[in-house]
Amino acid sequence: MGGSVCCLGGGSKSKQHQNGQAGAARSPRSGRVLSGAGNNVRVFSLNELKTATRNFHMLNCIGRGGFGAVYKGNLKDGTQIAIKKLSAESKQGISEFLTEINVISNVRHPNLIKLLGCCVEGNNRLLVYEYAENNSLANALLGPKNKCIPLDWQKRAAICVGTASGLAFLHEEAQPRIVHRDIKASNILLDKKLLPKIGDFGLAKLFPDTITHISTRVAGTMGYLAPEYALLGQLTKKADIYSFGVLLLEVISGQSSSMSTWGPDMQVLVEWTWKLLEEGRLLEIVDPDLEKYPEEQTLRFIKVALLCTQATSQQRPSMKQVVNMLNNQTEINLQNAIPPGVLKERRQRTPGFGRLTLDTSSSQSTKCNPAESCSTQTNMNSGQFSTTEVSPR
Repeated sequence: MGGSVCCLGGGSKSKQHQNGQAGAARSPRSGRVLSGAGNNVRVFSLNELKTATRNFHMLNCIGRGGFGAVYKGNLKDGTQIAIKKLSAESKQGISEFLTEINVISNVRHPNLIKLLGCCVEGNNRLLVYEYAENNSLANALLGPKNKCIPLDWQKRAAICVGTASGLAFLHEEAQPRIVHRDIKASNILLDKKLLPKIGDFGLAKLFPDTITHISTRVAGTMGYLAPEYALLGQLTKKADIYSFGVLLLEVISGQSSSMSTWGPDMQVLVEWTWKLLEEGRLLEIVDPDLEKYPEEQTLRFIKVALLCTQATSQQRPSMKQVVNMLNNQTEINLQNAIPPGVLKERRQRTPGFGRLTLDTSSSQSTKCNPAESCSTQTNMNSGQFSTTEVSPR
């Protein structure tokens, strides 16, 4: 990237494509990037953000991801902010950066993180968000015990319902519809009241009403990827719903889906939950730290998670149905449910390569190294599918 911001969009006119990749607009006075949808995003100078973060001091670093570090900052008026500073080596390109600006600046919901502004100067690309005092759900629930926040059942249930409501808004009410593509615990932020807010829209895709699915390069996080998305690269809202189901089980169990295994067959969380269902021991998945919880509501949440992670995407509910089920407004019937879809990697002799297969049984499972690119090849519904690159963040 050069020093001229207008190079981002390749011109001065703003444009937005159906696949969600946004163009940049240039302000005649400032030459800075504005949201393609309007002037509702404040443009910060790099000096302002350096001052707010004490020159991005390491003590103000509150998180790191595949796209760079996040810093806490204080503006001169006392407003606390969170700044995502994209690293020079970030996988997030110009189009993803502009997508995130366009997507989040045009949606407003209590359970979506609010974008306050952006900064593009030279090689620096930064996004400025409202500050979430309690960091992410990953830190609060799945992090080191000495840094975790005590979350009783009532708080966990509210986080699940709030996240579902935000996702339902993206899928059903936002114009155009939005598929997040990276729903996971570290992208669910918690404010001072522990209200959940979905963040990190760098991988989001926009879905016009006339589009049923998008064929795209697979991107997301291993452990949360819907099997059909990772195998075929065909993206629908049901990919988010699968990820949400995994997230539900993490909140209920207090365990990371990608970091924990159960039983002699080293089953992942989704598999283990299904096994407990078959054996009539479903409540054994509940976090031992939860001393008190309503069994009926907890069982309902677990069953919703199993419906969300069905191997066949058509058998998964919509997010609107998920919200209704979580709120006990819809009956839950697992009579026609099948084992959940789970991606598994079988190690090959060639170093650095693996094979991912779709497995709905309880056979042995190993994990894919996030640093590797994994090929996928399987047989589903008697059809042979071609290899697809998986690029975990």
